[in-house]
Amino acid sequence: MTNYTHWFLRARLKTRQLLLLVALSEEGNIHRAAQVLNMTQPAASKLLKDLEDVLGVSLFERLPRGMRPTWYGDTMIRHARAALASLNQAHEELQAAKNGQFGQVNLGSITAPGLALLPPTVAAVKQAHPNLQITIQIEPSNVLIEKLNRGTLDILVGRLSPEHDKAALRYEMVAEEPICAVARPGHPLLTAIKPTLEDVFKYGWIVPPAGSMLRHRFDLMIQELGLEQPSNSVETSALLFISKMMQQSDMVSVMAVDVARYYANHGLMSILPVAMPCEMEPFGFITRRDRLLSPAGEVVLRALKASAMTVYGKAFSVDPAPAG
Repeated sequence: MTNYTHWFLRARLKTRQLLLLVALSEEGNIHRAAQVLNMTQPAASKLLKDLEDVLGVSLFERLPRGMRPTWYGDTMIRHARAALASLNQAHEELQAAKNGQFGQVNLGSITAPGLALLPPTVAAVKQAHPNLQITIQIEPSNVLIEKLNRGTLDILVGRLSPEHDKAALRYEMVAEEPICAVARPGHPLLTAIKPTLEDVFKYGWIVPPAGSMLRHRFDLMIQELGLEQPSNSVETSALLFISKMMQQSDMVSVMAVDVARYYANHGLMSILPVAMPCEMEPFGFITRRDRLLSPAGEVVLRALKASAMTVYGKAFSVDPAPAG
């Protein structure tokens, strides 16, 4: 046996202790955590005390109105989440095998590759493995990475920011994300001779919400060009609202080129012929280093890389599919 297994056996770690750690971190109160786990508060307190005694450290600060993880507690909570996610994954794979399925993969993506990369990937996977179940979530990178860390996502297509713990994540860069300005079909700027950004800024803007990566890049572009922030603006990231709003006005918006092309191909908006010196950070494939992908997850990751070769011209070293 490995040293890890020896420690695990000596500690007599219980699954309910792991569940309690996670519940305490989310509830901040042992009474509510006990209710979530359908146990009494004395039983929950004993489970926590037994674990702290075995580890020889205090995992939570006892506060007048709740509990707060110590540094040791944060460490154990992070590993408890990973262990419980791995057990859930094992259960899902066993259930899938019993039901004659190949498995399930939870896939997340930011919007642009969600439109350009995921459809051909999923189509290829479903053609080869019709019984492989795929769930897809389209969210900002920060939301997706939080879900990856919680174990509710297996693979995501997104970008890393300075605040992310890169040591725990495996990242393979796919492509950069150019930005463009868009407006309704028939907008006056579409017939203008060599329109400039100054011309575009005469119209109202639909801009991403403050705090988003795209809004940050947009604001930096304005500062670098010495332009004033648009006073006539609407903040939203809802693409359906943006396309409808532009159909009913001369407002313009900013978005990733892949997203704009999708809507332009369907006649819902047009890309304005103006240079946008604004580019997002590259995005890539992100997985956890401390968590092995299931066979179904490996199939999806290989399909993502194969599709990226076609969509973005990006070459990857793709591991061969396992025999059988």
